[in-house]
Amino acid sequence: MEGFGGFGFDPESFQRALGDMAAQAQHSQSVAFADNAIHLAVQMTTAAIARITPAGTPEEQATQLRAAITTIYPECVALVREARQGLT
Repeated sequence: MEGFGGFGFDPESFQRALGDMAAQAQHSQSVAFADNAIHLAVQMTTAAIARITPAGTPEEQATQLRAAITTIYPECVALVREARQGLT
């Protein structure tokens, strides 16, 4: 349809434009989700390490910090993996 009501309005073009706009909005939401998930993973790791007061020799302190990171790391990896899947 070339025009609508004499205004040169093309409904098919309008529908395509709306579809493009919806696709852009969805992509923007995916990017925002990924950013938030990665930020949360960093915050979780930082908070877990901040709660530790290592004691003992440097080797013992390193072991304590490694144990904390080992506990929180799988959760952080899951968040980042989910965020990356949302971008593809």
